[in-house]
Amino acid sequence: MFHKDAEKSKGPYGSSTNPSSIELGTQRPVNDVDTDVELQGGESDMPPLDAEVPPAPLDWDHPDDEKNPRNWPFIDRVFQTIPPALFSFVVTLASPIYTTATQQIQDEFNVSFEVALVPLTTHTLGFALGPMLAAPLSEMFGRKYVYLISFALFLLFTMASGLAPNVTALCVFRLIAGCVGAPALAVGAGTISDIWDTHKDGGLAAMFFIMSPFLGSSLGPVFGGLISYHRTWRWTMWLVLLIGGPMFLWFIPFMKETYKPAILKKRAIERGQKLPPKPSGAEAIKKVLLVTLFRPVHMLFTEPIVIALSLYTAFIFGVLFLFFAAIPYSFGTQYHFDRRQSGLLFISSVIGIILGSMTFGVIDRTVYKRRYEHAIANGQKVPVELRLIGAMVGSLALPVSLFWFAWTCRTSIHWIVPTLSIIPFGFSMMLIFLASATYLVDTYQFMAAASALAANGLLRYGFGAVFPLFAIQMYTNLGIGMATTVLGIIAVVLMAVPFVFYQFGRYFREKSGYDTLKG
Repeated sequence: MFHKDAEKSKGPYGSSTNPSSIELGTQRPVNDVDTDVELQGGESDMPPLDAEVPPAPLDWDHPDDEKNPRNWPFIDRVFQTIPPALFSFVVTLASPIYTTATQQIQDEFNVSFEVALVPLTTHTLGFALGPMLAAPLSEMFGRKYVYLISFALFLLFTMASGLAPNVTALCVFRLIAGCVGAPALAVGAGTISDIWDTHKDGGLAAMFFIMSPFLGSSLGPVFGGLISYHRTWRWTMWLVLLIGGPMFLWFIPFMKETYKPAILKKRAIERGQKLPPKPSGAEAIKKVLLVTLFRPVHMLFTEPIVIALSLYTAFIFGVLFLFFAAIPYSFGTQYHFDRRQSGLLFISSVIGIILGSMTFGVIDRTVYKRRYEHAIANGQKVPVELRLIGAMVGSLALPVSLFWFAWTCRTSIHWIVPTLSIIPFGFSMMLIFLASATYLVDTYQFMAAASALAANGLLRYGFGAVFPLFAIQMYTNLGIGMATTVLGIIAVVLMAVPFVFYQFGRYFREKSGYDTLKG
C-alpha cells in the first residue's frame, strides 16, 4: 500500500534502507551516515590521488541475501510483524482506558471533571512529542532495542501512574508514559517496510499494523469501563500491565533486528570490515531535529497538501478523543448508562474501523492496483491522487455519522440508534487516515515524506490532546444535539479536502517547495 510510484527510491536489491519510522518503501545502500534522518543530495570534492579511499557503502551481498528481512521465511516475517502491531495496540489502549472512571478520580483527588481528563491529554501529548526520540534511538540501537527500551519504560511509568498519590503526579507520569511509549509506536511502519514489499505481498501486514493503534484507542474505554465498574480506576493501569507485561517478556528472546544499517553494521564488524565514517554528534542531532521537528513544522505552514490533510485527519482524531468524554456524558444523561455500559458503546467504533480497513483494502487492490499495473506496463506514472478515493468515500460517511448521533441521542429514541451511528464514524476515520497517509507517502520523496507524516502526527495528536478539555463544557452549554451538529458542520466543510486534491493535486505537487512526485 505504501509503495512509492515509479520505483523512486529503490536500491540495487530492492531492500529497505530508509530507517524512518513513518515512511514505507524507500530503499538504497547504506553506511553509518545513512541515519534515520539523512538527506540525500549534494556533491563532494574529488579527493587527492594519495588520499585514503573511504570504505564502500554497506549493502546486501546479493539479491537473495539471507540477512535481508525480506528474504526471511514467510512465517518468520509474519511473526516479526506481530510485535510492533501489539506494542502499538497496548500503548494506545492505555491512553483512554481510564476515561470511563473519571468520576472515581474526581472523588479520590477532589478535582473537577475537566481536571480528571487532563491525564488523557498529557498521555496523548506524549504521542506528539515522543516520535522525536525514535529517530536518534533507531540510529544508535536499531529498531529492536527501540521497541524493548521504550516499551519497558512505558510499562514502568504506567505502573507509576497506577500508584500516583495525587492528580498532578498522575498527569506527569502519564505524560512520560506517552513520550516513552511513542517510539515503539513510531518505528512500527519502518519495521513493516523492512520486512515486506507492501505493494506486492505486504499490504495486509501494513493494514494490520496501521489498524492496531486505532483498535487500541477504541477498545480502551471498553476494557476500562468493565474493570473500573468492579474495581477502582487504578486497575485500569494494572490491566495495561497485565496485557503488556507478559507480551513484552514473551517477545524479548524472539524479536529480530530488521533495520538494514544495524544488520549490515553488525555483519561488517563480524567480518572485520572497516566501517564508513560516522557523522559528528552535532551533525546527527541537527539532522534529527530537521526531519522530526523543524521541517514538519515548516511544512504545516507552507505546504497546502500537508496543511489540508493534516487538519482533516487531526479534526477526526480530535473528535475521537472528544467522544471519550462526550459519549459517556451523553448516554449517562439521556439513558442513565453507567461506566461499564458507556465503555461498551465503543465496540461500534471497533466495527467501523474493521469495515473501513477492509474497504480501503478492496479499493487499493482493485481500483488502484489495476491502474498501477496498467501504467507500469505502458511506461507511465500512476496519478497518486487515486490514493484519495478512500478518503472521498470516508468523507461522505463522517458528517452522516455526526448528524445521526446529534439528533438521535435523546430519551425519546432507543439507545441503539445513536450507538449505531458510531460505526460510520470509525469507518470514515480509517478510510480518511489510510488514504491521506498513502497519498502523503507517494507524493513526497525520500525523507520529505517522513517529515510530511511527522507533521500529520504532530497535529493529529495535538488535536487529540486538546479536544477532550472542552468536551463537557461544549456539550453542557450547547446540548448534545447542537454540540455534535457543530462538529458535523465542520465535517461538511472539510469534506471538500480529498475532492479538491483529487482534482487539483498535480498542480499543488508541481508548485511544492519540496521534492515531490511530479507529473
